[in-house]
Amino acid sequence: MSPPPRVVATEAALELITRLRARHGPVIFHQSGGCCDGSSPMCYAEGDLITGDSDRRIGEIGGCAFFIGAAQFDYWRHTQLVIDVVPGRGGMFSLENGEGVRFLTRSRVFTDEEYLALKAVEGGPELLR
Repeated sequence: MSPPPRVVATEAALELITRLRARHGPVIFHQSGGCCDGSSPMCYAEGDLITGDSDRRIGEIGGCAFFIGAAQFDYWRHTQLVIDVVPGRGGMFSLENGEGVRFLTRSRVFTDEEYLALKAVEGGPELLR
């Protein structure tokens, strides 16, 4: 079994990403670890957010890199992030702010088989039981 992607996007999210890329050029995402914008994925123009050693690139959505903080990744290691769009206001610094919608992270737990496939490729801790 090939490993599943760690992050995917709904059609609504992909459509919004396309609009944002047309308006702002290349963009990246960073999964917030909480605080002011809760656990919202934040969308930035490429170059507006400097990622560091404590950030982990976990995949791409809509052709855009998706990063998450290492501590947040450790917490969500067993889940696939599903990026969606819902009505509301985006995060203050996120590019969808003012669009009348915001990105939202949903998640689903990987099956044991999916997680073992990821572990075979990435390494990491054993399944927790």
